[in-house]
Amino acid sequence: MNVSKHQQALKLFATIAAAASLAITGCKKDEVEKMNPTEATAVTETTARQFTLTADAYGHLTINNSNNYYKPGDVINLKGTFKAVYIMNLTGSATAPITIKNPTGTVTTIGNPSWAGGSYAEAIQFSNCHYIKFGGETSKTQFLIKGSTQGTAREAYFDITLRAHTDNFEIRNITITNGGTGIWAKTDPVKNDASTWYPNSQMKNLSIHNTEISGTFNEAMYIGHTATYWDLTSGLSYYGSPSSFTSGDQYVQPIKWYNVKIYNNYVHDGGADGIQTSAIDHLEIYGNEVKNWALQHNPSHEGGILIGGRTTNTNTHDNYVHDGWGELLQFYGSGENGATHVIHNNLFRDNQAGHDGVSLRGIQNAVITISNNTIARTGGNSIRINGYNNQMIKPQIINANALIQPRMAGGGIYPNAYIYTEGGGTYKEGTGTLANVKIATVTAALVDITNYYLPKAGSPLGVAGYRKL
Repeated sequence: MNVSKHQQALKLFATIAAAASLAITGCKKDEVEKMNPTEATAVTETTARQFTLTADAYGHLTINNSNNYYKPGDVINLKGTFKAVYIMNLTGSATAPITIKNPTGTVTTIGNPSWAGGSYAEAIQFSNCHYIKFGGETSKTQFLIKGSTQGTAREAYFDITLRAHTDNFEIRNITITNGGTGIWAKTDPVKNDASTWYPNSQMKNLSIHNTEISGTFNEAMYIGHTATYWDLTSGLSYYGSPSSFTSGDQYVQPIKWYNVKIYNNYVHDGGADGIQTSAIDHLEIYGNEVKNWALQHNPSHEGGILIGGRTTNTNTHDNYVHDGWGELLQFYGSGENGATHVIHNNLFRDNQAGHDGVSLRGIQNAVITISNNTIARTGGNSIRINGYNNQMIKPQIINANALIQPRMAGGGIYPNAYIYTEGGGTYKEGTGTLANVKIATVTAALVDITNYYLPKAGSPLGVAGYRKL
């Protein structure tokens, strides 16, 4: 889970905003009608206008649409190479989003691999933007984000940021390399803006798909606010109990996302968590491949897929997570208001050191249905259930999983190596066709390790475990 490591980096936003020119740069006059920068007419109509924008002499582009010049249905082509792009107050509509893409037949590149500190610490930032489709026209090879490669300084560099209520947003067909954090999407609480405090508002509808993210120093995806509380007085995250609030300080909770879908992405070779999520109601993560994460070897940032705090109604299915240092899946979600959670038909295999496969530490009596997953060759236990502070005392539902060769890092393969409980955690296993199959070695499982652990003829798995769709 993220704690304080982003705090310093986030302070760069103020510097960046001061440095940015609130102007529209590089629009080709022959492709659009003459601009009227003072236009402030309310946007109601759908348009089909196309704009092609280029960087200024410094490699920068800033769009501030506070005058509503760009309208729902517009298409903005970003042409060529940019060091930094800042977009503010850009709003489409549910039926006519604004599309930001590469010009047809060309490749767009954004980012500054040479960034070593200072302003322009993002490749592209969206602030208070809504109903946007962003990315390559048809392929992730058409739209490239290239982040900083400059030593430890790149930890503070963000490749794509969605901030200040930005929502109703689609990220698609993008290749992201290097930098600190790949995709960062949340809204920090602001002291004099109650709309940034939960539950006064929410961010709705985010989809991230068909992207490839590699080489990030931190998380490949950082979606939703990880802070349990926010101290408005100090401007810092707070993760402890309300009983330990600093006297006289004002605390709130960050607002949450509603309806987030993360699918068909390839995330690999990153320093911290692969796909990290928090503070989301209705979250679906599916069809992703996550490989070789947690290269920092930091126990606080080690989840291949992380279902974080304050998440409710989650469905994690059909993912392939493999060959990383940390835990394959971490769950910290909440059972509040009868929330449901599903982990179904995923292939989790091969992590290092003594790390467990699927680690469950939910709150408010979260109950997860864990079904038809294959969890193989884990450093520690296949599944670990932590019921600390009476948080997961309701039985977890564990059905038809293939649990194969746990404790690769050492230790006897006793029955609790497959499903391990601590702190009062409990579970209920299915029977018959819903029974879990527990096998001490991959050889004995009779599976094809070159074909997503598909059972071979005569395999004891039966109908248990993962099947690639």
